[in-house]
Amino acid sequence: MNGLLALSRAIDAMTERVGRLVYWLVLVVVLISAANATVRKAFNYSSNAYLEIQWYLFSVIFLFGAGYTLLRNEHVRIDIIQGRLSPRTQNWIDVVGIVLFLMPMSIIIMWLSWPLFLDSLHRHEVSTNAGGLVIWPARLMIPIGFALLIVQAVSELIKRIAYLQGRIPNPLEKRQEKSAEEELADEIARQRSDAPPTGANGAPQ
Repeated sequence: MNGLLALSRAIDAMTERVGRLVYWLVLVVVLISAANATVRKAFNYSSNAYLEIQWYLFSVIFLFGAGYTLLRNEHVRIDIIQGRLSPRTQNWIDVVGIVLFLMPMSIIIMWLSWPLFLDSLHRHEVSTNAGGLVIWPARLMIPIGFALLIVQAVSELIKRIAYLQGRIPNPLEKRQEKSAEEELADEIARQRSDAPPTGANGAPQ
């Protein structure tokens, strides 16, 4: 189990890096959308490629971020019943759900989507929209995204079993982290404390 827990920690670290890279794509999508709208209004010009790249990036955010969401225990749950159960029962429910539902579903989707990607790549499939993008990168996102989800599911399964054996704390307890607003406030306070004191005229003393 110690070796499996080490593997789980390595998977979690990889998923954390992927997630932190992926959520920057939200900013990229916003900038592309804003630029597209500005160019269309100011110069009466637009392109389907701008729209499709936004769809591609949204797909990356959703598919590649699924494992990160599972790691953070932020996926949607129906807690009306489960929230009233004991932590051990909750973890047993997760073990059953991962083994019987999450992993088989992910493996099937990954397996079936791979031939679609290969076919699109070999045919050099292009969007039917004028000026659209090639299709195969979008199709490749599906097997990669579900592969990342499967790997993280393995890590979650290891942690659930380790908890049931009394080796680690409850993995279902959400991390108590500062919100983005609290982190920003702390950073502003830190910068103010690091700034040199100023005189009456605002000049540094």
